Amino acid sequence: MLHQLSQLPIETLTLLGLLLGLLIGSFLNVVIVRFPNMMMHAWTLQSRDWLKIEVDSSATAPPSLAKPGSHCPHCKTPIKAWQNIPLLSWFALGGKCGQCKTAISIRYPLVELLSGVLSAVVVYKFGWSAQSMFGMLLTWVLIALAFIDFDHKLLPDEIVLPTLWLGLALSLWPVFTLPHNAIIGAIAGYLSFWVVFQVFLKLTGKEGMGYGDFKLMGLLGAWLGWEFLPQIILISTILGSIVGITLMVFKKASGELAIPFGPYIALAGWVAMLWGNELNLAYLNFTGLS
Repeated sequence: MLHQLSQLPIETLTLLGLLLGLLIGSFLNVVIVRFPNMMMHAWTLQSRDWLKIEVDSSATAPPSLAKPGSHCPHCKTPIKAWQNIPLLSWFALGGKCGQCKTAISIRYPLVELLSGVLSAVVVYKFGWSAQSMFGMLLTWVLIALAFIDFDHKLLPDEIVLPTLWLGLALSLWPVFTLPHNAIIGAIAGYLSFWVVFQVFLKLTGKEGMGYGDFKLMGLLGAWLGWEFLPQIILISTILGSIVGITLMVFKKASGELAIPFGPYIALAGWVAMLWGNELNLAYLNFTGLS
């Protein structure tokens, strides 16, 4: 079966990547919505236990990733299988719940579409290879992290750290980079923003970013190697600055506006995974260092 797949034309493989990405995108919507609530519920229980506060027995735990099944958040009606087909069901239902007709957020099909398109791009870039399979996995993780950070200004350790360790493990084959590059990348990635954080804290007395951003940079360094960290930092900083300045201008907000940085790091890391070598080569040619 695997040998037969490897013989397929790149266009067919790309289409398969698109379809797989659409299916995974449906699950990513569940992760993005439910996982932060699961974490906050666990934190609440841990805090009550630490403070010796009796747990409220009437409080219900949030849904897990597996149970209950997909349902309308408004009327709680379970979603039927045909109503849960990525992209198609949203359009078939007119963007509304089939039961109560409450509008379904357009972000659900957009996440599915984003997952599908980015997965297809990865497959088209790497073809039938381990880089394609693990590249799609990293893509899905980055999508989930970006949206969770956008919603909650939170990059969960439960997602970031296992992915970081997986990146280090993959360097043993290697898939994207060699072990020494991955180890240096994980260390340098974390320290790059940690140092900026500490300097900013000393100068202003304020925290300029969260610890999750350090760990996400460490994750990308572990997967891709230290050579791509400068361009990830540059691209993410430019994107974050553009968005931050735009929001401050149009919303007339002050410099205190809190903007999640994780989505820009994730996007810059995804670009580096696919075109990092080309970008580094272009820079070296431009500066005459090649």
